[in-house]
Amino acid sequence: LYGLFTEPVVTDSGHGGVRTWVAGSDGRLHTVGDVAPGGAGRALGVADRAVRLGDTALTHRELGRAGLAVSGATVSPDGRLGAGKGVKAVTARGAAWTEPPLAALWETPPAAQAARALRTTSRYGDPGGGGGDLLFLDVELLGAVAEPGGTCLLALCEGGIPVRLAVADDDPALAHRDNLMLLATAPGTRLRIIGRMVPALHPRLTLLACSHPAGEGTLDLGLDRLRRADLPDPSAPVRPAPPQPGGSGAESPLFLLERRVEQAVTAGRSALGMLGDVTAETRRIRRAGLPTAAGLLAALCASAGRRERDLFGRLLPADTDGFATHWLTAARYTAAVAESLCAAAWEPPLRRSAGRPLDRPRSG
Repeated sequence: LYGLFTEPVVTDSGHGGVRTWVAGSDGRLHTVGDVAPGGAGRALGVADRAVRLGDTALTHRELGRAGLAVSGATVSPDGRLGAGKGVKAVTARGAAWTEPPLAALWETPPAAQAARALRTTSRYGDPGGGGGDLLFLDVELLGAVAEPGGTCLLALCEGGIPVRLAVADDDPALAHRDNLMLLATAPGTRLRIIGRMVPALHPRLTLLACSHPAGEGTLDLGLDRLRRADLPDPSAPVRPAPPQPGGSGAESPLFLLERRVEQAVTAGRSALGMLGDVTAETRRIRRAGLPTAAGLLAALCASAGRRERDLFGRLLPADTDGFATHWLTAARYTAAVAESLCAAAWEPPLRRSAGRPLDRPRSG
């Protein structure tokens, strides 16, 4: 097994720890984790503890950059390695990100990686094996972009695709936010990165690890802290990224249908039944070229408010089965369209913006 990186894990339930990602010689990804009650403080401490796998003395942080020969370990469907009594593990030579077998992870085109990640993250899809939502990209940093949820980093990946890189966890005890802001001071820097797919109408990842800007080694961006001395210009301020044109789905009114689907879950059928006329919303959706979505919205709201009467004028019980059918149809449709728009955003533009083609970083 060849170490890739280690990420801190902090859950809303108060658990903390780390997950170290390793790859086999066949390119399959596996994880070695240590998560227990404790929060961010435990995550930082566990990173420097020995891995619970065989008799190895490697810490999680070291395993993310080293190799491990393992026998007798079980593997769960999501790629987790079991640490039973029969497991034997000894330290072995690792591989740089630019060396086989790890280098092959970056050879798949970004659009194909995004399609695989969408199959993994789809609420109706097959989750598949572990690491299906990870993307391996070569990028050139462009600068910072202000968003309602905080600043993210804009980068250009292979094929001229602009990708937004967000922090994986905003906990101040972790290094994600500080590292991202330092990288935002170095536009033009070329890095090899690992990120987790965030389904959106534009290419988006949470940034987990990257090659070192100075050209040697790699950084676990939740655990290792960059220094200004590591950057090309230590005194440079945060640089805003140049404006980027919006993609085909940037202004999609699909959210008008999505919010009604979600409203039915949180507030119930009666809330949709009281909306009244939704002609303005359906008209806006039709103008965007989504007549099916407009029809589904109208049918969903009409079904929610429809109550039949018997021959004596008494209200009959609501047709809950009919409403459920309309809701499920709308939910599946919005998920499919959102995934299609996300996949389209990862396709290379017809014309690349002016500039040099991306080179492969020399660091590993």
